[in-house]
Amino acid sequence: MSFGFYQQEDDSEDAIRLITRWIVDIIVVIVLAMFLVQYMGMRYEVIGHSMEPAFKVEDHVLVDQIAYKIGRPRRFDVVVFKNKGKEDQIYMKRVIGLPGEKVQIQNGSVYIDDELLDMGEAAEIINLPGIADNPVVLETGEYFVIGDNSDSSEDSRFSNIGNVRKSDMIGKVWFRFYPFDRIGLIVRKR
Repeated sequence: MSFGFYQQEDDSEDAIRLITRWIVDIIVVIVLAMFLVQYMGMRYEVIGHSMEPAFKVEDHVLVDQIAYKIGRPRRFDVVVFKNKGKEDQIYMKRVIGLPGEKVQIQNGSVYIDDELLDMGEAAEIINLPGIADNPVVLETGEYFVIGDNSDSSEDSRFSNIGNVRKSDMIGKVWFRFYPFDRIGLIVRKR
């Protein structure tokens, strides 16, 4: 009979271990979910036409806020950043020029260090070069950004935006979650 008594005790210890593991698993999942939502789940709603056709008015995207804390922006990344002069204004543009490079817009095309930048299929003629009519040299931590729809974009070509510092970047756009027929990962142009 004592064997049955010990068996019950073993069963209750197994149940306690199972419940404990289950609780720990739930806590880990909740903490992981909170981390992902906090740092990779910043939502941004597209306002305006500056990023068409890739992003349309009222598209909703998620912004990875840790991407540039552990790495650096790459050419053609779509980034969200604060306007250095007006902290309440947030913009979404595409990275074109990287630190240490010379950017210039001539004859409607972007040149990086005097070499024509291959913008791929989405290349369009840039009718207004702005300050990039003359060479713009990017300092350490500075990036040159342009909207995909350059004729309707307020970006690094204009002095009120200028070169964007990495420290002003909120993060990298990585996922579109609305509208539902356009859901998907955001892939760099090139």
